[in-house]
Amino acid sequence: MNKIPLQNFDPEVAGAIRHELARQESGLEMIPSENFVSLAVLEALGSVTTNKYSEGYPGNRYYGGCEYIDIIEQLAIDRAKQLFGAEHVNVQPLSGAPANIAVYLGLMEPGDTILGMDLSHGGHLTHGHPVTYMAKIFNFIRYKTDAEGKIDLDHLRQMALEHRPKVILVGYSAYSRDIDYAAVKQIAEEVGAITIADIAHIAGIIAAGHMNNPVPLFDVVLTTTHKTLRGPRGGMIMCREKFAKILDKAVFPGFQGGPHENVIAAKAVAFKEALQPDFKTYAKQILLNAKTLERKFREYGYRIMFGGTDNHLLLVDVTPQGLTGKEAQLAFDKAGITLNKNMIPDDPRSPMNPSGIRFGTPALTTRGMKEPEMELIAGMMNEVVEHRADDAYLLGVKERVGELTRRFPLYPELAR
Repeated sequence: MNKIPLQNFDPEVAGAIRHELARQESGLEMIPSENFVSLAVLEALGSVTTNKYSEGYPGNRYYGGCEYIDIIEQLAIDRAKQLFGAEHVNVQPLSGAPANIAVYLGLMEPGDTILGMDLSHGGHLTHGHPVTYMAKIFNFIRYKTDAEGKIDLDHLRQMALEHRPKVILVGYSAYSRDIDYAAVKQIAEEVGAITIADIAHIAGIIAAGHMNNPVPLFDVVLTTTHKTLRGPRGGMIMCREKFAKILDKAVFPGFQGGPHENVIAAKAVAFKEALQPDFKTYAKQILLNAKTLERKFREYGYRIMFGGTDNHLLLVDVTPQGLTGKEAQLAFDKAGITLNKNMIPDDPRSPMNPSGIRFGTPALTTRGMKEPEMELIAGMMNEVVEHRADDAYLLGVKERVGELTRRFPLYPELAR
């Protein structure tokens, strides 16, 4: 066994990790799907549980020596149930997309119809975009938002009555509003459809009680465990007990093999953190910070998609400012602000060079930033757009970003 420290054995990898830590420490992380985990989560993620094969489920494994692994996985399951009020939980999906695919394969037959949200209107790639393999297997019908940027429930009902889908799927990656799950459930019952909600982006806010919770209403709820839930990168399936066996089999052995128990250990730790009273305060601050950014961007004259935000993110059209989303992302990178280019509803531009930018507040809020910092950040972001062609100016903004982040250290224990 190699016993040489990483820095000595593989200085290239060690150096890249060190530089990534410095990037995270010194920049403003504003990609809505990214967050910073605690040292406790990092410790579990890098633990010896990565050494153990454990195909199967707690108490019913195909390998011996799983007695402690069973304890860890059952803790993750029990804590997730408590967080969301779920009847059944599977914590083994390796990430969000595999969780979605496993559910499709478990509940549906090839050719069945899924009514899901259009990617360009805020949905997710796995909700039926034609470039995905699932779109070759199932018949995806995609609904859009209305002129005011809201999900048109009347139109959704009309589509459900017309297409009689096996599944009605709600959830998003760039939509900035809450969802009326009870109304969607009523439509599904009218046409006999299974209800699935993908809450990957907003799971932490839902767990904290600050956004509508579909778990008590819907048949199946999918999520990632990072993003606003502030855990390791992974997936999770919550469902009614009637679907438990079929979905457990869909995950294993149907779709994937041995679970990553080090990730599950980190999930268990993150779920315990989310059960603490201060997590409710954290999640509320995410929303307050997002509303502050919304207010400032309105003052600066930007076109905000969906009429504003009810959650952790904003989608903004930057073409009225004379640039594309790709150009904006590159300029923000130079200024030490990380966000992503993103399509807007019915975007005439391509996904690789779209009209919009998407940004949010989970990671900034984890660092302890609040409304005053959001006002400063919004101002710097506007300066980046206005001076995007001036590299010297952008470097000056980056220096101010560094001054701000030094006031909110991320991992001082690791940075030494």
